[in-house]
Amino acid sequence: MMRTLRSIVLNYSAPALQTLSFSLILIFSTSTLAEVIPDRYPESLLYDKPVKVADNVWSAIGQTQYYSYENAGHNNNLSFVIGNDAVLVVNGSASYLLAKALHDEIKQLTDKPVKYVVDENGQSHASLGNNYWKEQGATLIAHVDAAKEIQAHGLEGIASLQAILKERAEGTKIVPIDQTFEDNMTVDLGGITAEIIRFGPAHSPGDISVFIPERNVLIAGDIAFHVRLLPIFPDTNTAEWLETWHSTFSKFAYDKIIVPGHGGPTDFATVDQWTRGYLEFIRGEVAELIEQGGTLADAYQIDQSAYSHLATFEALASKNAGRVFEAMEFE
Repeated sequence: MMRTLRSIVLNYSAPALQTLSFSLILIFSTSTLAEVIPDRYPESLLYDKPVKVADNVWSAIGQTQYYSYENAGHNNNLSFVIGNDAVLVVNGSASYLLAKALHDEIKQLTDKPVKYVVDENGQSHASLGNNYWKEQGATLIAHVDAAKEIQAHGLEGIASLQAILKERAEGTKIVPIDQTFEDNMTVDLGGITAEIIRFGPAHSPGDISVFIPERNVLIAGDIAFHVRLLPIFPDTNTAEWLETWHSTFSKFAYDKIIVPGHGGPTDFATVDQWTRGYLEFIRGEVAELIEQGGTLADAYQIDQSAYSHLATFEALASKNAGRVFEAMEFE
């Protein structure tokens, strides 16, 4: 029953989704996809088979957990857009073999070449499969900050993944990004375009989103979270993330079909609740704690139970609070 409803929701065309009540999507956004579910697609290294978000727009939804041998590093969304002339892939994936598995799925839908691969940031699951796509003749695109992140930490990421994925990490190598940008750029795929947008600082260096105007789909990437608790890294500036959300992202995204970095397609209200809502909550709690003379140890004890249903909550909640506390002490 749950699988059937999920398939129905994720296979609506763009016009239908624009008029459809998102109630069913919200059910899966906040419950089903947050569960720890075994490999949905055992015949492939992909965690799940790509789903149709809108005409020409597809996404292979990754497991909302950490990297594991079982999920083959597919713990984020690997999306692609099919034009009349070419295909654009969003996220090179975590490994060479995972990228190949995604390409095998693309080939079942079109014989058009993958000409462009856009990394949503410089994290391992967005970029370490880039060398597979480079071998296919694709142009690798990323924000300048993401490109620096890949060069600075890519080898470390490969070593970490090799320990987890073992033979499933074979063939994975670091390759340089072909084309970088600072603000926005547009790619013509033939009959459909992809606008690559830098809204501003968010979750990690070089975060970008990809908008498909002809389908009203925003592949938001890691600026937006909903079914898993967002992670706050040591270099994440939550104040800047909120400024980006309020000043640019929300004004653009409020009426779009959203494909976040993790979890299935949803609407703006949902990612707003679990991204902006959480960031403002944790910053508010920490601000009050600091005002009362609280310590880092106290920050780890902040009651975050309102978010306990989200995937990775146990691993991230106290860590997030500690990092926000350490940052806000100096704001």
